[in-house]
Amino acid sequence: MSRVKVIGGGLAGAEACYKLAKAGIEVDLYEMRPVKMTPAHTTDGLAELVCSNSLKSEDITTAQGLLKAEMRELDSVILQAAEIARVPAGGALAVDRALFSQAVENIIKSTGKINIIRQECASIDNNTIVATGPLTSDAMAEEIKKLTGAEYLHFFDAVAPIITAESVDMSKAYYGARYGKGSADYLNCPMDEGEYKNFIKELVGAATVVLKSFEKGDVFEGCMPVEVLAARGEDSLRFGPLRPVGLKSPDGKKAYAVVQLRKEDRYDSMLNLVGFQTNLTFPEQRRVFRLIPALANAEFVRYGVMHRNTYINSPEALTITLNPKNSPDIFFAGQITGVEGYMESAMTGMLAAIHMLRRLKGKDPVAPPETTMCGSLCKYIATAKGGFAPMHVSFELVSPIERRIKDKAERRKALADRALKDIKEYKNTVLQDIEVSL
Repeated sequence: MSRVKVIGGGLAGAEACYKLAKAGIEVDLYEMRPVKMTPAHTTDGLAELVCSNSLKSEDITTAQGLLKAEMRELDSVILQAAEIARVPAGGALAVDRALFSQAVENIIKSTGKINIIRQECASIDNNTIVATGPLTSDAMAEEIKKLTGAEYLHFFDAVAPIITAESVDMSKAYYGARYGKGSADYLNCPMDEGEYKNFIKELVGAATVVLKSFEKGDVFEGCMPVEVLAARGEDSLRFGPLRPVGLKSPDGKKAYAVVQLRKEDRYDSMLNLVGFQTNLTFPEQRRVFRLIPALANAEFVRYGVMHRNTYINSPEALTITLNPKNSPDIFFAGQITGVEGYMESAMTGMLAAIHMLRRLKGKDPVAPPETTMCGSLCKYIATAKGGFAPMHVSFELVSPIERRIKDKAERRKALADRALKDIKEYKNTVLQDIEVSL
């Protein structure tokens, strides 16, 4: 079987490498960091988590939880590493970023089949998986554009600040579960009505970073900067990321709004401001976010930043099995395809490798059923109509269940049961057919 090139060492690239190596394929993994850095990455680690340390819910009656269950069935290296680097986050799967990245690298290196090449790659050959991510270099972007012939789109992504835990005024904060679900792993910073309204006023009026002239495009709704959300109305944050649902402070008072902080590492030394992606200037982040009473003396480990994310107009260029319509031996994976989210990106890397393995065996690639989170999202990016935009997994994308179930929780459980049954069948037929060693 031929050697395969994987371009990009993010979540999708790592997942693709692992799947190929487990099947006995030699892999050349090209990762340009640290030779050439991106505007958002801070390390040269494989599978670096840029925006957040949370991989979201594990409840299979949520789209994110069901996606993880499907990926565990298919032997995801990202989920293996996440278990090694897990930190408390209630019903969500969150990780220590540094430990997670190291765990991914250790696992894929242990296969003995992956040659990591630290240089920029600017060519796409047959038997290549392109997983360059939303921060694709200019040279590679041009190559992709030539290959796909598709119109290029882009949107802006924003990340939230991280502060030191010791700088939080614990007399004005308390631990509790996010929205009353799971264990008390989130640090809650309440505000009364006056404090909240003053915070909103200053947030909306704060100075933002002036975007470069080449940075023109739409902001993806799922990564909307907090100041943009606040500008939609005084109560937009109070009924959004700052809603105090299910929270009770130790003194029994009900907060008007609550900012929640999530642990960033295993040592409880760093905290992420949940839902606070921002494009404010660094001085304004210090000034405005310190108006939150518990964060009056906050020390910033990382400021929020905004950067351009690029993706292919996939309905124009890609098939449901992630290959360009005119290039059956090349596959794309990750956010460059127009999927949005950590696990969604990793999932496409896994599937791109499965499709590549079938191609190497002289077989046609086969997409997972549309009854699964994996299959339904792939169908969306290949067939979406009327203005393509990045998409997370969603129950709204899967094929409806045959019998009508009114109760939402019961309906989602039925959809989840069906999806897991179908992904197991996919594994036992499509993957067994190419003798993948799971």
